[in-house]
Amino acid sequence: MAVAEIIGAAVGIVLLVIVAYVIVGGTLTAGETIATAQKDLAQLTEARLRTSIALDKSEVQISGQGLNFSVTNTGNEMIGDFTHMDVLIQNGGESGGYQHLTYTSGICGTAGTWCIYGNIVPDTIHPGQLDPGEKMWIWATFTGESPVWFQVTTGNGINAQTTYP
Repeated sequence: MAVAEIIGAAVGIVLLVIVAYVIVGGTLTAGETIATAQKDLAQLTEARLRTSIALDKSEVQISGQGLNFSVTNTGNEMIGDFTHMDVLIQNGGESGGYQHLTYTSGICGTAGTWCIYGNIVPDTIHPGQLDPGEKMWIWATFTGESPVWFQVTTGNGINAQTTYP
């Protein structure tokens, strides 16, 4: 009978140790996950604060169903994620609807898309990415009437907009 009590006490202690490890491990994992999420959020917020773009209304041109304009990086953050950049266009005329244009790295001129038209100027530091102080030309292909307003939004939510003409 004494052996059964010793075995029962040993099993109880082992179970207490296992439960303690699970609770401590879960608490440490949750704390690490929260700390990592807060760090990531702080980095995204910092990048957003350093991002700024500008559109020059005097450089906007419309040719057929294409809108050609320049975007200048006026912030301190490099912009290179073009697939998550959007161009929004409001058509004139009676329809007055909005169009959402997505990025294509292929051939310019596909309806509902925009692409980088030509080269980024001057593209010296990070080739193919819009560094601070650099300018890129965008060709946006729309449908319907000529736009009266358009907006460019970066992947982190910063936007610039202007009217035309």
